Amino acid sequence: MPKRIAPLSEVKVRSAKQLEKPYKLYDGGGLYLLVTPSGGKLWHFKYRADGKEKKLTFGSYPDVSLTTARDKRDEARRLIASGIDPGEAKKKQQELDEITRLTFSEIALEWHASKRSEWSESHAQKLLRRLELDVFPYIGNKPIAEIRTPELATILERVAIRTLETAHRLKIACDMVFRYAVLKGKCEQNPAASLLGLLPTVKPKHMAAPTDPKKVAELLKAIDGYSGAFVTKCALRLAPLLFARPGELRKAEWAEFSLDAADGAVPEWNIPGSKMKMKKPHLVPLSLQAVEILLQLRKVTGNGKYVFVGHRSPDRCMSENTVNQALRSMGFTGEEIVGHGFRAMARTMLHEILKFNPDAIEAQLAHAVPDRLGAAYNRTQHIEERKEMMQAWADYLDTLKARASGGALQEEQG
Repeated sequence: MPKRIAPLSEVKVRSAKQLEKPYKLYDGGGLYLLVTPSGGKLWHFKYRADGKEKKLTFGSYPDVSLTTARDKRDEARRLIASGIDPGEAKKKQQELDEITRLTFSEIALEWHASKRSEWSESHAQKLLRRLELDVFPYIGNKPIAEIRTPELATILERVAIRTLETAHRLKIACDMVFRYAVLKGKCEQNPAASLLGLLPTVKPKHMAAPTDPKKVAELLKAIDGYSGAFVTKCALRLAPLLFARPGELRKAEWAEFSLDAADGAVPEWNIPGSKMKMKKPHLVPLSLQAVEILLQLRKVTGNGKYVFVGHRSPDRCMSENTVNQALRSMGFTGEEIVGHGFRAMARTMLHEILKFNPDAIEAQLAHAVPDRLGAAYNRTQHIEERKEMMQAWADYLDTLKARASGGALQEEQG
């Protein structure tokens, strides 16, 4: 017959003195008080689950009174009777409590870090800055599991008053943060999913660029007459020939170029995937005109890493505003041409005037458009046609400049 244990009293618990070794005062039903040599008094509950003896702690006295400890013991025994291990139940509850304490900013920063390798550095910085300015001050310190749709709506409507495009970008970012949180078990619902239709549609803005042959000729002549820095002038002359994205152009490195191709091979610019928007390597066949400009530039910057070195340091590439500032200095407004606009100019005129295959044009623009068989873009897609196209495009631009110089530029026929 089991030995009967006399229940503890509040007086006995309070008056228990520390000894040289720890000892236990039993209350019955698996509950006991462990008195340590340092004077600590810790409540423990001993039980069996899955055929093993286990132990659960309920806290220390006097923070947890005898009555509270008994209540915890009784609740644990009820769980055992229901086939639930109270230790595992406590562990799961602690994990849940920890999750519910995670704030929006903590999860947003975790998500941002997980995606950073997929983005350009400038995009990552801009996105983080938007969150820090427009979202974190309002819900950054709030547990992510407690955030509701109306709170997000208020934030986005506030931003939309200032700039609608930024509000749309933040809506997408918040949606992705909550999707990440749900996927990782940090919250159960995505309140951003209900924001569909909240904001007015943003009217698409096309990158400013001339597509009329006369206007293009004027732009090209102005670039040839640019009197600023030689490196900047070379960037201006190459921008319409290569129609790469401005960031790809200014960060170009000499190691990426094959200018001295032999055996009839076309010189190339191989851009690594890490620099591309879609994170896939890209190939730019170089026209004779582009090679000539690059060879001239190599005499100036060829001993360094970057093709287009910055004004302040030869160890850094030119700034992102250099080309646009040069265009403004020549009298062209932002409504007429921006650095990114050379892509739109080439895309339109190659298709509408030179009649090149749209698929080849899109491939040269590094757009992720599948081919007729559904295969995703790769760097050599339509490469032979692209080689022909890049040379034809350079020749066409030379023709426009020549006609304009002679005063005889006529309207191009579609």
